[in-house]
Amino acid sequence: MRLVLLGPPGSGKGTHGAWLSEQYGVPTISTGDILRAEVAQGSQLGRKAKQYMDEGKLVPDDVILEMIEQRFRADDCARGFLLDGFPRTRAQAEGLDVMLQRFGWKLDGVLKLDVDEEEIVRRLTSRRVCSRCGKIFNLVTDPPPANGRCPNCNGEVIQRSDDTEETVRNRLRVYEEQTRPLVDFYRDRGLLVTVNGQGSIEEVRERIAQALRSAGIG
Repeated sequence: MRLVLLGPPGSGKGTHGAWLSEQYGVPTISTGDILRAEVAQGSQLGRKAKQYMDEGKLVPDDVILEMIEQRFRADDCARGFLLDGFPRTRAQAEGLDVMLQRFGWKLDGVLKLDVDEEEIVRRLTSRRVCSRCGKIFNLVTDPPPANGRCPNCNGEVIQRSDDTEETVRNRLRVYEEQTRPLVDFYRDRGLLVTVNGQGSIEEVRERIAQALRSAGIG
């Protein structure tokens, strides 16, 4: 399976991507994880990306594409992969097409999770994170202990600065502007599979499984 996961922040890509990765035995490839790893390792690509990140600029498409191509060469990608957070723009999608052709691969589909804005705002403004180990809590579905300390490492549980309502709504506007052309790009190629991402985790998983089966994916 070679699948792209699309959806705004808070739509459940991470949760459902991890489940799909386990179900199909393929790795989830996140550009955010790759960027952090390359920067931490001090690799040539990481140093190049860090220059832009330190200046508050977006990492250019060519650097992102080079990182993705390098990741594709790992043995665990031979049977497939799930792309989470990439591509973000039509230009990146076109670059991915060229790259896949070089590998002799093709995408099986693009899974888009639809969640309305108010639900996303509710989800993300309810999110809390351990400042030490990164464990995620949710005030609604999985609240942290009453003492505000993480049960794993005793770190302080905090709200991230990008999980305030104003910031979340701005992130959603940016996402919508960036990805609208991307959705059209994949719909025109007959690859887009849209699933309602609202409801319980089990309900959404069942919808995803049914949608993939109906599309002949997996």
